[in-house]
Amino acid sequence: MRAVIITVPGGPEVLEIREVDPPAKPTADRVRVRVHAAGLNRADIHQRLGKYPPPPGFPKDIPGLEFAGEVEAIGEEVRAWKVGQRVFGITAGGAQAELVVVPESTLAEIPSQLDWAEAAAMPEVFITAHDALFTQADLRMGETVLIHAAGSGVGTAAVQLAHAAGATVFGTSRTSEKLERVRDLGLDESITVGDDPATFVEAVRKRTGNAGVNVILDLVGGPYLAANLEALAPRGRLMCVGMTAGANSDLDISIVMRKRLRILGTVLRARSTCEKADATQRFAADVLPLVVRGLVRPVLDRTYPIEQVRAAHERIESNASFGKIVLTL
Repeated sequence: MRAVIITVPGGPEVLEIREVDPPAKPTADRVRVRVHAAGLNRADIHQRLGKYPPPPGFPKDIPGLEFAGEVEAIGEEVRAWKVGQRVFGITAGGAQAELVVVPESTLAEIPSQLDWAEAAAMPEVFITAHDALFTQADLRMGETVLIHAAGSGVGTAAVQLAHAAGATVFGTSRTSEKLERVRDLGLDESITVGDDPATFVEAVRKRTGNAGVNVILDLVGGPYLAANLEALAPRGRLMCVGMTAGANSDLDISIVMRKRLRILGTVLRARSTCEKADATQRFAADVLPLVVRGLVRPVLDRTYPIEQVRAAHERIESNASFGKIVLTL
């Protein structure tokens, strides 16, 4: 089968499309999926650079955390799926290939409203956003939420889900153009930020009457930590999902204590199969009906044939993308 191969750690030029041995016929509760499209994520960039190796048991040289395709073969214990069904799901690696094998519990059925590329744009970002906002941060109707990097894949998913749940949605981005586009997804308050994180703190205070926001979904990390604590309301929840600006920052514990804040962290890739299955089933139960009703949708920036994977990596690294980048096979 064809697959994206990371030949050595480095820039996009180290990526090649090669013929490799296909995964073995699935047994037990495993499902082999013929992949028609695979999402590209920041994790793939870090893996290419040699900074984010996959968990044990997953290919070190084939990236890919999400996919959409058809069930090609099933193990003898599989009950939920039949050959030929349209499915999408998550894995810890190896999705950017013509075939991938996953547990049946980490799959969901693709709504008829979605084509292959749209479907591949959904699992990683919508499962991450849904799990972070509702399962972990316990966002509720009527609350306020601030979503950093609102024009990113997870950001556009989170804005839509928070809006559909009845929350007031604040969003930040470095470009006003991206924020204008996010408004169509349900963004209530736009905040353009530069190099000084204090910018969004002052904006939040002004627009909430100094009350602060109940939940912050942070995809930036680094210098945003102190500003996030300032922008939170008492008993607020900070959900740390990304660290594109770095992993280290000073923490003022007195603010956490005085406001009685909760700081939560999450990552999807390294979770156990049981945890991933739970998050996937919540996604299927809570998010996919919204897709069917037209209340949320995948946001595609661009699609690239798998042969143009280098250009796809360059696009995501340029920070010019809005929403998801997808590889098609």
